This record gives sequence, C-alpha cells and structure tokens, in this order.
Amino acid sequence: MNVRENWRVFLLAAMLITSGVVLFVPGVVGGSDGGNNQISNLQYGIQLDGGTRLRAPVVGMTAENVDFAGQDQGQARQAMADNLSIPTADIYFQVGRDTGVGTVEVFNKSVDQSEVATTLNQVGLRTSDGGQFSESDIREGVTAATRQQIVDTLDQKLAESGLTAGSARVATTPQGRNYIVVEAPNQGAEELERLVAQRGSVELVARYPGDNGTMEETMLVAREGIDSIGSPERGDTSPYQVPVVLNQEGAERFTRVLNENEFTTTGAGSAACGGAEKNDRGYCLLTVVDGEVASSHSLAPSFADIIRANDFSDDPRFVMGAQSRSEAETIAVSLRAGSLRAPLDTDGRQVYTLEPALADRFKTNSLITGIIAVLAVSGVVYLRYGESRVAVPMVLTALAEVVLLLAFVAAVRLPLDLSHIAGLIAVIGTGVDDLIIIADEVLAEGDVSSARVFQSRFRKAFWVIGAAAATTIIAMSPLAVLSLGDLRGFAIVTILGVLIGVLVTRPAYGDILRTLSIDE
Repeated sequence: MNVRENWRVFLLAAMLITSGVVLFVPGVVGGSDGGNNQISNLQYGIQLDGGTRLRAPVVGMTAENVDFAGQDQGQARQAMADNLSIPTADIYFQVGRDTGVGTVEVFNKSVDQSEVATTLNQVGLRTSDGGQFSESDIREGVTAATRQQIVDTLDQKLAESGLTAGSARVATTPQGRNYIVVEAPNQGAEELERLVAQRGSVELVARYPGDNGTMEETMLVAREGIDSIGSPERGDTSPYQVPVVLNQEGAERFTRVLNENEFTTTGAGSAACGGAEKNDRGYCLLTVVDGEVASSHSLAPSFADIIRANDFSDDPRFVMGAQSRSEAETIAVSLRAGSLRAPLDTDGRQVYTLEPALADRFKTNSLITGIIAVLAVSGVVYLRYGESRVAVPMVLTALAEVVLLLAFVAAVRLPLDLSHIAGLIAVIGTGVDDLIIIADEVLAEGDVSSARVFQSRFRKAFWVIGAAAATTIIAMSPLAVLSLGDLRGFAIVTILGVLIGVLVTRPAYGDILRTLSIDE
C-alpha cells in the first residue's frame, strides 16, 4: 500500500493506536480512577456506576444596573449587611471597571425583595439613570458569573473529595429558571448533600478580651493567606487536625495579629477558651466553618515564643483543629477549593439516586445491546454485498469510529451514561449508512477501471454524506447547547461521531475501497 496515496488509512491507524493507549494504559489520562475502572480509563456516570444526582436552585436575588459612582464599596456592603442583619458574606458586588455600573446580589433567604430595595436606597446606591430602587427592580436568582463560580468550586470540591468522575453544571428549565446540578457516581445521597450544603467558608479567628470587658474577634487566617493544605491527621490538642502552610502575606498577618493582641504574652498557654475578663482564659484560636465554631484551642507557649521573636515567617506552618475526621476532611476540602459565593437552596432540591447493583445491570445490558447492534449491522452489510472485500472494511471502519469516540470521551474525562451509549449506537448506524452510500456509488456502475474513475464516483458520494452530516449537526446542535438532561449527552456524542466520520473514517474507507476495487 502506497503511503502517499493512502495517508488517510495510516492516519486512522495511528489514531487507533493512540486511542488504545488512552483507553487502556493506566495513568495516561490524568486522574484516572483505576479502582473503579480497572480494565479501561473510561469513567462512568451514575446510570452505569450508581450514585447520586442532586439538583438545587441558588439562594439569592439580584439588583441590576446599580450605579456605584462615588461610593466606597466596602462601606456600602457593610452598611447593607448591618441594615439587613445578615453576614457581609451574603452580599456581593460586581462592578464594571469602565462604567462604574454593576449588580448587587444578596444571598440570604431571611430577607425579601422590598427589604433589599429599601436598603439599597438607604446606603445611597441608585439605578444607572439616577432613580431609587423599588421592589420590581429586584429579581429572584443570581447572575451567570455567580452560578459559574459555584459550578467551578463544586467541581474542585468533588475532585478534592476523591470523586474524580463527579461533576457540576448549570441547568436551565424552559421557563428560564436556573439550577445547579451535581452528579457523583458511587456516592450516597447523604454524603453528596452534606458536601453541597456547606458553603465552605473556613477561617481561623483570634478571640481575645477587649478593653471594656467584651470579647473581640479578628480574622487571623483565610484562604487567601494559605500556600498549601495537608491531609487530615490525628492531632495533639484536637482529635484531628489539618496541617496548613501560609504564604508570606498570611504569615505576616498571623504574626501581627497575635503580637498586637497579647496572644504571645498574656494569652500563651491558656488553660481554656472563654471568660469575659481580660486574663489568660479569654485568649482562644477558633476554627470557624460557615459561621460555626468547629474547634477551639489555645496558643502553645513554645509556638508563642517563635511568633514573638518574628521567626514564624521562616517556617509558617500550623494546624487547624477538628473534632472528627469527616470535619477535618471538610475543612481541608473547603480550604483547597474555596467557598461557594452563594449557598444552594437545599429545601428546593431534587435528589436522584441509583444503586450500584442496578447500574451494573444497565452496564451489562448496554454492552449486550452494542454487540447485537454490531452483529446486526455486519450481517445486513454482508447480505447486501456478499463480498468480504467490501463488507469487512466497512464494519471495521465503523468500529474504528466508535473506538476513536470512546478515546475522546476518556481523554476529556466525560462520565459515560446511557445517553452516551445511545449516541454510540446511533453513530454505528449512521456511520454504516454513509459507508454504504460510498460503496453503492463506487460499485453501482460496475468495476472501477482507474483511480480517476474511482475519485469521480467517490466525490459524488462524499458530497451526499457531507450534506447529511451537516444536516445531522444542525439538527442536534440545539439539543447539545440547551440544558435538556440526557438528550444533551446523546446529541454531543452523535455530533462528535459525525465529525470523526466525515473528517477521518469515511475518507480512510474510501482509500481502502479504492485499493481493493480498482482493476489492475
């Protein structure tokens, strides 16, 4: 076989070898979970591996076209939080750099739209045309940027939790309502709900007596000041602990806050945390998760000496305490992934769970269905032509198309579900249809006497299958773009299969058929 004339066949062979490596060589695909898929690098969704799918709206309301000109955004945000009696973290400003106009989002179910409008007016914020806000200017829901931040953070949380096939995405109903959909194969509903219900805000807070007998609290460490987070381990002062290494900025703040508030002198070695008077019992380091104290402990004297001598920046390591391993893992995951900008409304959630045993049956049935489809197509093709030189390359080319598609799915780490299997079966059928069109067009008028005659006939057939492919892609595109559940997976796999067929496998089959059919 001449390499120059049949380069498409060699390209297909090279792609098949690469696909085999991607599919079956462990470690080639980053983060492959060999524990669940020992035979291949394919990942399975909840329909083929069991697991949980959770759908929930985002808590929040939005004021758009807000004019921030002349406003101190930090003060305005704090004033809104004080007026609404909600945490500052429940208010978020997005401001255009050039225009000074943006949005205000409030992530708290305890306030309504009229209260938000009134508060915006009270703190001096106005609409872009200079008017005051009314209840009708406040819409339910959050911005697309906030939804995307939530999806990105949840994806990171799922990865940090070891759920490498887990994923999060935004789904939109025909009525225009947006939901966050989280899928976690091989995960129970309770574990997934706990993961998404926690906003993931983790801070180390310094609590100490004030001058007037009151207790003061100052944020000591937040995620921005952390360089790396270790794995949870057994602790000395707490049942479990999470090792943390600060960056330079975080270490400087850590040292300054503890020195300025007498933690390294009066507060060193406190026997307990609490008390209203200014004594050693009032100094405490609190690990706060989503506004709740997860653990509390004092500053060890030896550690206090290091901080007081300003040597902490040379090796800025410390630990955050937790009462249980699950709590410690939550702290570690939240620190690595960051916090959700807005919480999910777990009261309005919908949960779908599939048992692994049933998923295994689906997997087996899907494999049987695929084999039957291949055998049925092979039989029909052979009966149609009665010649192995035409039928065998046709079937093998169709199977090669499926292998390339599966390798792509493995490479992009797309969890395989029943909708994708349906798309693969559809690709086999449409692929063989196109190959039959090529074979019929080439062989319909008798033997092929020369490469020129073959090329003329093949070009006619390729125009037909090209037009059919374009029609399929156009028809499937809305399903691939819109959030229509399993139909989206079916459409994506079908479109990818059509593109692989038109660009790679159909031309390769043409070269094979030319070599086998031209009269010498």
